[in-house]
Amino acid sequence: MNYVLYAVPFFFLLIALELLADRLRGMRSYRLADALGSLGTGVLSQTTGVLTKVVGLLTYAFAWEHLALFELAEGSLWVWVFAFVFYDFCYYWNHRLGHERNVLWAAHAVHHQSEDYNLTTALRQTSTGFVFGWIFYLPMAVLGVPPLVFLTVSAFNLLYQFWVHTRHIPKLGWFEWLFITPSNHRVHHAQNPIYMDRNYGGVFIVWDRLFGTFQEELDEEPVIFGVTVPLASWNPLWANLQVYAGLWHDARRAGSWWDRLRIWFMPTGWRPADVAARHPQAKPDLSNFRKFEVPLGRGAQVYALLQFVCYLLAGVWLLAQGDALATGAVLLACLWMALGLCSIGLWLENRSHAWQLECLRLAGNLPAFWLAGELGMLTLDLTVWAWLSAYNLSSLLGIWLARGSAAPALTPPV
Repeated sequence: MNYVLYAVPFFFLLIALELLADRLRGMRSYRLADALGSLGTGVLSQTTGVLTKVVGLLTYAFAWEHLALFELAEGSLWVWVFAFVFYDFCYYWNHRLGHERNVLWAAHAVHHQSEDYNLTTALRQTSTGFVFGWIFYLPMAVLGVPPLVFLTVSAFNLLYQFWVHTRHIPKLGWFEWLFITPSNHRVHHAQNPIYMDRNYGGVFIVWDRLFGTFQEELDEEPVIFGVTVPLASWNPLWANLQVYAGLWHDARRAGSWWDRLRIWFMPTGWRPADVAARHPQAKPDLSNFRKFEVPLGRGAQVYALLQFVCYLLAGVWLLAQGDALATGAVLLACLWMALGLCSIGLWLENRSHAWQLECLRLAGNLPAFWLAGELGMLTLDLTVWAWLSAYNLSSLLGIWLARGSAAPALTPPV
C-alpha cells in the first residue's frame, strides 16, 4: 500500500490550516514561489520514485532472503515495534552522513534549500537519495525484518516527520526529550553556526542525545532557515542538481587526480586547496540575511499556481497507477513532469525567456500525449484531445494575460 498517496489529501488540508493560522497570527511563513518550489521537488521526487524505488526494494529483498540471521514473523507485535525503532536508528545514521559527506549531501541538500519553514518544506524531497540510501537499511534485512514490515515502518517514519515542519508549534515540554518535535527540527533546518548539523532523528531525538548531536532551540538565537550556499532558484530540477554540479566543477578544476576522486566522499564543504584558492566561495552574512525573492505580477503568480495544480494532479494520478504502467510509460511521465515543473520554476523566476519556454511546453503536450497513447498509458479518444486542446488554449490565454500584468523581467542570481 502506498501510504503517501493516501496521505496527500491530509497533507494539503493541514497546509491550508497552517496558511489560515499564518494569516491570523501574521507570521508570514509562506511565499507562493517558495512553496511551489518545495512542492515541485516533492512531486518530482514521488514521480521519479515510481522508477527508482525498485533499487531499494530489490536490494533489501535480496539481503533479507539470502543474508538474514533470524526469521522474524510479520504477525508478531514486538517485531513491528523493534522494526519501527530500529528503522529510526538506521535513519539517524543515513541522515547524519547525509550532512557529513559531499556526495550524500548533494542528494539531501534539496530538503534544506527552502528559506521558509512550513508544511510545504516537509514535502521538499530529493529525487536522487535512492543512489546510496538503501545501504543504511541493510542491517534490518540482515536481522530478519520482513520486507512488508520494513516498507510499512519506513512509510510511518516519513509520515511522522510531516507535522514537525512548522513554526506555529512551540516547545512541548517532556515530549522534547524523547521525540522529534517542531522546535528541535527547526534547529535542524537552520544555517546558524550554532545549529548546523544537529538533531538528525526522524521520530526519536534520543539518538542525538546519545551520540552528541543534539542542540536545543534557543530564544536568544532565532533560527535562519536555508543553506550556506543558497539555491537562489525555484526550479525543482536545478534544486536536485545544484550540489552535484558544484562538486563536478570543483573536480574538473582540481590539479590532482586524487582530489578529483576523493572530493565526492570527503566531509561536506571540503574542496581541493588549489580550487579553493582560485575559486573562493563567499558565505552569506547572516546578520544581513535576505531571502531569495523575485518580483512577479499577481497574474503571473496565479498562472503559475494553476499550472502547478495540473502537474500535482498528474503526479497523484501517476502514483495511483504506479506499478500498472510499463517502464517506458513511466519514463515518459517522469520526463514530462520534470520539464513541466522546470518550466514553471523558470516562470516563477521571471526569466525573460520563460513565456517562450511555456509555449514550447504546451506545444510538446500534443506529441507527449500521442506517445502516451502508443505506450498504453492513456486511452486517447475525442474527449481527451478536446480536454488537452482546451487546456493548451486556456494556458496560452493565461500567458498573454499574465505577461500584461508581470513585473519587469530580470535574471535572478544563480
